[in-house]
Amino acid sequence: MPPETVGSDHRPVARRVLVMRPDNIGDVILAGPLMRGLRRDQPDRRIGLLASPAGAMAAPLLPWLDAVVTARPVWQDLRGDLALDPERELAFVERLRAGRWDAAIIATSFRQTAWPAAYAAYLAGIPVRVGFAPDFGGSLLSHPVDPPEVSLHQAERNLQLLEPLGVPIAGDQLEVVVPEDARRAVEARLAAVGVQPGEPILVVPGASAPARRPDPRRLGEAARLIARETGRPVIVTGTPRERALVAACRAAARGATAAVDLGDDLAVPEFAALVEAAAVVVCANSSALHLADALDRPVVATYAGTDLPTHWRARRARAAHLTVSTDCSPCYAITCPLADSPPCLALEPGDIADAALALLNGLPHSATRTAVEATWAA
Repeated sequence: MPPETVGSDHRPVARRVLVMRPDNIGDVILAGPLMRGLRRDQPDRRIGLLASPAGAMAAPLLPWLDAVVTARPVWQDLRGDLALDPERELAFVERLRAGRWDAAIIATSFRQTAWPAAYAAYLAGIPVRVGFAPDFGGSLLSHPVDPPEVSLHQAERNLQLLEPLGVPIAGDQLEVVVPEDARRAVEARLAAVGVQPGEPILVVPGASAPARRPDPRRLGEAARLIARETGRPVIVTGTPRERALVAACRAAARGATAAVDLGDDLAVPEFAALVEAAAVVVCANSSALHLADALDRPVVATYAGTDLPTHWRARRARAAHLTVSTDCSPCYAITCPLADSPPCLALEPGDIADAALALLNGLPHSATRTAVEATWAA
């Protein structure tokens, strides 16, 4: 490492740090504790985020960020539909170089590799490059980190990357800050349909991976049962690409007291404000789960067997994570090869409703966690 990149305490000098996480909204939220640690360690540090177009939409919720670099790098081309275009990737490297970053922290899940991002940072002249190194990659990482246990929660996994910089961990709980204008906008929408913050049952049937999406009709039926018991209004929401899911879920919830349609044009900060305003959130393993956890809202997650429960579970909010035990779990599949509706999500609406009612009735967190573990082990 060049001498100028090392401080008198032998820590790398990192006044301008780029956190590289060009993935989904939930992945960016899970990197929040890492960014919080960077900010509290040096309040005047400049912190940037390399994010995908989707992930960048979560940036307004993370007050520790100073800059966002939006990109869709070739190593994150999940569908394989990016054309061969070296000039595009070289231009991306030049964008990184223009940021004059002192350090790049490459956050990855245990099934992702840090090496392509490390190479891009190397070519961009970023002197300190931190990432997990389960195998050999030459000197692309200036500070390779031994990977933690596979079962570690993703937020805790990210925090392991602070050690080479000598940055203390400022807590491992998720945290987001809802912008006041987003909160006011959602409160106005709720008031327009006669709903107060703290009242609604919020149902979010979508997820980025099809294998994590439950049957929306089951969620809708569960919402109807919860509403029948509580008299609470039901709000079903999603993105424009999830209109079919939302419509199917809303149709199954028909008959629920004050079923409400707020549309599908909420920006991510407004969606977070809606989660904040919910009495209970019923969702898939998705950004809704992580937002509920960060905002300490009770949440029932239909948790697909695609991943280990420890990877993404809520740890702060009172939560129930429901799944059906299958021999193929964890499969880490994007699309379930067995059925359009994954068998690990073949949950009974009554069981989903019972979990939500227990949370609404103030079931202690420890009791909920015990029930969850019993479900996982079934």
